[in-house]
Amino acid sequence: MMKKKRLSASKASLVLFLCQMISALDVPLDSKLLEELSQPPTITQQSPKDYIVDPRENIVIQCEAKGKPPPSFSWTRNGTHFDIDKDAQVTMKPNSGTLVINIMNGGKAEAYEGIYQCTARNERGAAISNNIVIRPSRSPLWTKEKLEPHQVREGDSLVLHCRPPVGLPPPIIFWMDNAFQRLPQSERVSQGLNGDLYFSNVQPEDTREDYICYARFNHTQTIQQKQPISVKVFSTKPVTEKQPILLTPTGSTSTKVELRGSVLLLECIAAGLPTPGIHWIKEGGELPANRTFFENFKKTLKIIDVSEADSGNYKCIARNILGSAYHVISVTVKAAPYWITAPRNLVLSPGEDGTLICRANGNPKPNISWLANGVPIAIAPEDPSRKVDGDTIIFSHVQERSSAVYQCNASNEYGYLLANAFVNVLAEPPRILTPANKLYQVIADSPALLDCAYFGSPKPEIEWFKGVKGSILRGNEYVFHDNGTLEIPVAQKDSTGTYTCVARNELGKIQNEVQLEVKDPTMIIKQPEYKVIQRYGQVSFECIIKHDSTLLATVTWLKDNDELPDDERFLVGKDNLTIMNVTDKDDGTYTCIVNTTLDSVSASAVLTVVAAPPTPAIIYARPNPPFDLELTGQLERSVELSWIPGDENNSPITSFVIEYEDGLHEPGVWHYQTEVPGTQTTVQLKLSPYVNYSFRVIAVNEIGRSQPSEPSEQYLTKSANPDENPSNVQGIGSEPDNLVITWEPLKGFQSNGPGLQYKVSWRQKDVDDEWTSVIVANVSKYIVSGTPTFVPYEIKVQALNDLGYAPEPSEVIGHSGEDLPMVAPGNVQVHVINSTLAKVHWDPVPLKTVRGHLQGYKVYYWKVQSLSRRSRRHVEKKILTFRGNKTFGMLPGLEPYSSYKLNVRVVNGKGEGPASPDKVFKTPEGVPSSPSFLKITNPTLDSLTLEWGSPTHPNGVLTSYVLKFQPINNTHELGPLVEIRIPANESSLILKNLNYSTRYKFYFNAQTSVGSGSQITEEAVTIMDEAGILRPAVGAGKGYSETLFATSPVMHTVRPTFYKVQPLYPRIRNVTTAAAETYANISWEYEGPDHANFYVEYGVAGSKEDWKKEIVNGSRSFFVLKGLTPGTAYKVRVGAEGLSGFRSSEDVFETGPAMASRQVDIATQGWFIGLMCAVALLILILLIVCFIRRNKGGKYPVKEKEDAHADPEIQPMKEDDGTFGEYSDAEDHKPLKKGSRTPSDRTVKKEDSDDSLVDYGEGVNGQFNEDGSFIGQYSGKKEKEPAEGNESSEAPSPVNAMNSFV
Repeated sequence: MMKKKRLSASKASLVLFLCQMISALDVPLDSKLLEELSQPPTITQQSPKDYIVDPRENIVIQCEAKGKPPPSFSWTRNGTHFDIDKDAQVTMKPNSGTLVINIMNGGKAEAYEGIYQCTARNERGAAISNNIVIRPSRSPLWTKEKLEPHQVREGDSLVLHCRPPVGLPPPIIFWMDNAFQRLPQSERVSQGLNGDLYFSNVQPEDTREDYICYARFNHTQTIQQKQPISVKVFSTKPVTEKQPILLTPTGSTSTKVELRGSVLLLECIAAGLPTPGIHWIKEGGELPANRTFFENFKKTLKIIDVSEADSGNYKCIARNILGSAYHVISVTVKAAPYWITAPRNLVLSPGEDGTLICRANGNPKPNISWLANGVPIAIAPEDPSRKVDGDTIIFSHVQERSSAVYQCNASNEYGYLLANAFVNVLAEPPRILTPANKLYQVIADSPALLDCAYFGSPKPEIEWFKGVKGSILRGNEYVFHDNGTLEIPVAQKDSTGTYTCVARNELGKIQNEVQLEVKDPTMIIKQPEYKVIQRYGQVSFECIIKHDSTLLATVTWLKDNDELPDDERFLVGKDNLTIMNVTDKDDGTYTCIVNTTLDSVSASAVLTVVAAPPTPAIIYARPNPPFDLELTGQLERSVELSWIPGDENNSPITSFVIEYEDGLHEPGVWHYQTEVPGTQTTVQLKLSPYVNYSFRVIAVNEIGRSQPSEPSEQYLTKSANPDENPSNVQGIGSEPDNLVITWEPLKGFQSNGPGLQYKVSWRQKDVDDEWTSVIVANVSKYIVSGTPTFVPYEIKVQALNDLGYAPEPSEVIGHSGEDLPMVAPGNVQVHVINSTLAKVHWDPVPLKTVRGHLQGYKVYYWKVQSLSRRSRRHVEKKILTFRGNKTFGMLPGLEPYSSYKLNVRVVNGKGEGPASPDKVFKTPEGVPSSPSFLKITNPTLDSLTLEWGSPTHPNGVLTSYVLKFQPINNTHELGPLVEIRIPANESSLILKNLNYSTRYKFYFNAQTSVGSGSQITEEAVTIMDEAGILRPAVGAGKGYSETLFATSPVMHTVRPTFYKVQPLYPRIRNVTTAAAETYANISWEYEGPDHANFYVEYGVAGSKEDWKKEIVNGSRSFFVLKGLTPGTAYKVRVGAEGLSGFRSSEDVFETGPAMASRQVDIATQGWFIGLMCAVALLILILLIVCFIRRNKGGKYPVKEKEDAHADPEIQPMKEDDGTFGEYSDAEDHKPLKKGSRTPSDRTVKKEDSDDSLVDYGEGVNGQFNEDGSFIGQYSGKKEKEPAEGNESSEAPSPVNAMNSFV
């Protein structure tokens, strides 16, 4: 390839190609290739030129760059080298130039103010960042000043000065009152650009003492408040009208300079009475269209994206009925530098030429300067291939050492531009990126594109050959693309073969082979045909295809361009589609689509389904469209439409469908209006205002619908006020300081006229405030900001259009936004019920501190440690949620003998409030679990060794172990049961003096002070006597004698008596309960000897009274417990008579709450009335006898006889007879009321305690969430229930229901 002094066309293509390759390093086409190419550094990310930082946070100055090899980074500060290694507060991110200055650990942001610049360098050059000016933001306090009250005469003007403190960046100014409500602004009262509040004229309602100016510093998220300003307006009659004068700007002329591309803001605020209006003009020109906006009631002229053409004189005119005033502002638009042509990266081959061009404009004209690798080019190392000519650098006959990064700086008094552009000189031999032997497949007579993606520097030349030793391809039948691709416009079967691509430049040569296969096209040689079929007939469409034998073809059938219906009537064969039992729904277009990996063909046919004709001559079809549509009787809200039906086509017309078009709002869209019977040809249509109606009619018969008729003439109805207001008006705050008012807008014709808008009104409820109203466009939401947190508002939304308002809307109540609750529940108390249950109480928080809708309370509780093991574990917090203003709840599922902590939080719609201080409580001991294991070893003639492990869950302090054992003979008969107690610190025992060659069964359990735990069983056999001593017969023994020594061995001196049993381990398991109000069904599973006699023991859960026992008749595995107290938790277990210690584990259930509706007033019962009469008669007789005896001087020892023959049924209950209710609280320990009694069956009525298992979260039907909380409906019924039946002489106590918290 020849070298030339100028950049030839081929070299320009090479430069463009290589520029694309280099710039595409982020998304490489061939990652292996691109990893090998060298590249000078390129800055990819940097902080802004003017970087204002938050002084409370770490300062991060970004500098990211790419290059090959990866660049290294260095920084300058205020023009000198910044050694970050000497400053402990400054670090640089790994593989990056980004600096992190640690302010949060002692550093001060002010100490790091300055101008920073980053340099990224590798062996091919150095790129630099912009000068980054670091300044910490400032939000100074207001200067203290004494503000005198303003006394102003009605009608005079007034300016309230804000004069905010100077911050960085400048603050945002707004005026509010003491209630944090924005002061309303209007044409008369408005805020200027400088933050002052201007009154064109004051009115008596302007009198107030809380005009407060606020300055919001966004960078530090702080707001500073000026002292309130007092204004008092005094009236003089009459009020003098005044012609306009300008409050700002002053004088008749002023000047303003603005920069190109920024926003121009011009302001004029005038005084006067009546309030003057403001008008703006540009002298000698027009205000720019589409870029001009008026703000602040036209007092501010805003022009966006200004340019030099916007310079000129702008006049504002203030006018009222008494005169006018004006001010001329001369605007000059200057320009910081902006690019015309920014320099671009240049990639060259050795010996080539190139240029870097840097052109910028501005006002004044910017100065252009060049740097090389960050050094001014005048003092940079010389490069003979480089020549600087103003804004251009010319490169001639470059070499690899010419690679560098050049910086162009364009600057004037308003700013600067800095651009990096590298010159990368590469010398690379050719590379072909297309995979070797790639296979291309095409269909005959279609184009074939064979890729040869390549790379090299200088740009390689590409040649194509067919076959390994074929000649070079030339001619019109081939197209050679610049990217190396070979195109065969019309590939034929003989085009199949191997093609070779060769790439060469002066540094080398490389070739690659690809394969081309040309396939036969796919064809449908027999296409489906149009079919007309009668209902319930059968039809078949054929689709016979031919395709290339090396390609796999798939055939798909569609109906109306969609999948076939999922119906077994459609049968798809190899070459056809058959439809059985055709119905009207099968009408449509059926398409056969044939796909291969290279092509696709399709063919379609229409199926028409008709009714079976009575004679072959009759043809049924859809009706013809109606015609001659006519509108008569036009009224504002109705019109009459008439038409003439078309031909029925042998199928009677069943109905007519009338559709309408609104040419005003939706031209071309037809909507359903109504449907009338087929015998009717006129209809009265109801209309809506402000609609340009056209109508059309469609006839319908059994075959289908006709084509629509021609449209009728148009009829435009008159506009009217809206008939209705928006629905579903709501007011719900999204933030603590706002109120979001939403509604469902009117739809379609409901507007009744042009200019649909909404008047949104609100005022704070229960506060004597006037309605605040705004009129908004046709939207569905309006946000009121600056509201107090969670206060009720009255809200209404009224529709209006250009003709007027809708009827007065109804008011709804909404609330401003919620905030998190402020305080935690206090006085948290915990009452431990039993080893697995506790009750927590707390005082409700004041409703005003909830700051939202009170949804309930959450109790967080967790186990701290087990008191028996003193071991801590991972804390797993559980959460119980209680709805509404409930102040207590139950904590179920606790572990015995453990230490717990809990806290309580109040919940509103925003979230949870702060937690109460952690409350510590401990659960008492419970019964232990079974020993972890029981092993029997070392069997001898007369002894066995027992070893065991302590319970996995001791649930308290172990007091002892209980061992029971009995012999079993060969017929599985059990001997007497022997029981011994073993100290808790023992883990083994040797039983001696046992009978030889005898099987023993052992039952073993642990005990705490609460009771015995579940037992573990095992069997073992002593070994046979080698002397062959005969064993005594069954029943020969009388029993056991015991001798205790050492570790409590046992000696058996005689053979025991045996009892017949089955060779099974007795076991009762799977005890289940199904409880109702006053009874419960108990069922269980039993494994053990036949004919066992079962019993059921039960009692109130948490009570220490003795278990009540019920005998089960027969060997049934179920039993019904009756006479239970509604709403009470019971414990239950099942045992077997004669099998000491064989009981099931305990189960707990709860009876359902009593239904007050079932109570019967016994005062109306006949037996009760008779009983009361008998008692009254008996008392009367006793009184007469007493009176007679007393008159005789004798005594009647009624009291003594009562004491001597006391009826146990009417004795007061003793304290040790039992406790009332399942749980107890402070009221449970009061003495029993006089006359209280215990029923004869010793069941106990539930007292008026607030505690029950209903309190476990939310009621009987409550369920645990995954986090352990209960969700459900709570019903805290407190009723006195009868011992049996549904009758009671006492009235039920009140029922307290609390709303569910989901």
